[in-house]
Amino acid sequence: MTIDLKSFIRDIPDFPKPGIVYRDIAPLLLNPQAFKAATEAMAAPFDGETVDVVAAAEARGFIFAAPLALHLNAGFVPIRKPGKLPFDTHSHSYDLEYGSDELHVHIDGVLPGQRVIIVDDLLATGGTMQACCKLLERCEAEILGCSFLIHLSDLKGESRLQPYRVESAIIY
Repeated sequence: MTIDLKSFIRDIPDFPKPGIVYRDIAPLLLNPQAFKAATEAMAAPFDGETVDVVAAAEARGFIFAAPLALHLNAGFVPIRKPGKLPFDTHSHSYDLEYGSDELHVHIDGVLPGQRVIIVDDLLATGGTMQACCKLLERCEAEILGCSFLIHLSDLKGESRLQPYRVESAIIY
């Protein structure tokens, strides 16, 4: 039986501001069969490949990255904001629409040559995922691709992720 994952995504109009339709994943997470199917759909494009590490930026990316790592028999590495990781880190600063941000990963989290998938719940403009890719490039990782539950295709975030492979379970 195939599960229609879109049927578990709740649309919330005008959130967080007028004109935006927020794609709420809470109903999907509440249903164990849908959550499992989503995880499997996100992992499927990488099944059969050697994956050493699944990495994700906080916070919703963690929800999907940990079960993907288990599914792919890989380790999980969190990518966090400044001051959240207790050991020495690599960092990458990047510009946002209004200001800047920074991401960190432990220096021993991803080693040179390791094969990595980067995961998040949603691909919108691609800025955070692009920063994750740049951070892991500094670690000399081999980035196999980026896996998302939801891709908002109208925002063309995949263009910021070239030349990396972009996989999504649900496309709007």
